[in-house]
Amino acid sequence: MEEEMHTDAKIRAETGTGSSPRGPGCSLRHFACEQNLLSRPDGSASFLQGVAEKSRERLIRNTCEAVVLGTLHPRTSITVVLQVVSDAGSGAQLLACCLNAACMALVDAGVPMRALFCGVTCALDSDGTLVLDPTSKQEKEARAVLTFALDNVERKLLMSSTKGLFSDAELQQCLAVTQAASQHVFRFYRESLQRRYSKS
Repeated sequence: MEEEMHTDAKIRAETGTGSSPRGPGCSLRHFACEQNLLSRPDGSASFLQGVAEKSRERLIRNTCEAVVLGTLHPRTSITVVLQVVSDAGSGAQLLACCLNAACMALVDAGVPMRALFCGVTCALDSDGTLVLDPTSKQEKEARAVLTFALDNVERKLLMSSTKGLFSDAELQQCLAVTQAASQHVFRFYRESLQRRYSKS
């Protein structure tokens, strides 16, 4: 038996708010998500946030394996297929968006997980100013770019991908800010699921 989770186009204007957890420059762009948009797979989701493939694939796979309760279905293959429909952000932001799409597709397929997860990206510019959800231009100008995968139970770190130079203190600061920002992503997940199931 094979369960396929896909992401694809047809994103409705179901947007979440990216209110700032720490003021100007530290805010997330709007979210949009649609689940169950493909007829053949067991679950599907399209996730939009803002307007090194093998490495990214490995990071996403490791994150999914950390939360999926595979022991409940020992002879089941779970395939997550992520299709980039548009990329208006940065390379690191694409990883975060792929993580969010994977989580929503797994939820839509009813795959048992010990926790939900989300990806959040931040960048540090030359003077140490932290920017959440960087654009492509902001990423190019940044001294460091960090993407974290966090769970919704304890805001526990599941995965990190970093590029550039930063101190231990800056790493902790980035982690704290992305943990706070993850609350907005998880709230959007809840709102999106409520909209989906209130229509059934």
